[in-house]
Amino acid sequence: MANKLSIITKGLLKENPTFVLVLGMCPTLATTTSAMNGLEMGLATMFVLILSNIVISLIAPIVPDKVHIPVYIVVIATFVTLLELLMKAYTPDVYRTLGLFIPLIVVNCIILGRAEAFASKNGLLDSALDGIGIGIGFTLALTAIGIVREILGSGAVFGWKFLPGDGALAFVMAPGAFLVLGYLMVLFNKIAKKQ
Repeated sequence: MANKLSIITKGLLKENPTFVLVLGMCPTLATTTSAMNGLEMGLATMFVLILSNIVISLIAPIVPDKVHIPVYIVVIATFVTLLELLMKAYTPDVYRTLGLFIPLIVVNCIILGRAEAFASKNGLLDSALDGIGIGIGFTLALTAIGIVREILGSGAVFGWKFLPGDGALAFVMAPGAFLVLGYLMVLFNKIAKKQ
């Protein structure tokens, strides 16, 4: 049981995809203009990550080495397409907000990296737990970045305005994303080393 728990927790700290492995920077920098956007992108990625890890763990033993990457990409693309259709049908506002970045989940290096490094070498349960842990770590990182950017950029968090004025517009734009990411990476790694 402790081993199963460690599979989940490594995605939060030791192998956090954003703050430690520095993977998935495109959606990290582009979609975290607000806490809600970061949370929604993280959850969308986690959905694809968990399901693709499960399927890849099941099919990996029968997929020839020469074609395993294209096969994994087809599996990932299938779940991204499913996610896109579900979002268009049930959460059209979220889909409109994240739009372009949903199809790009197919080539997100976090998902393909976990498929290659973990799911292809482990069983169904461990692969699902890895997807959950890495997905939660990614979601928390994107949400944290979104919270900081939203507070500094507009004086709000999750859309709730609590500071007067407009804030520093730079934090809602690309330079702010890099600054917030850099400072949060330093803080995260300083805290993680003490653990």
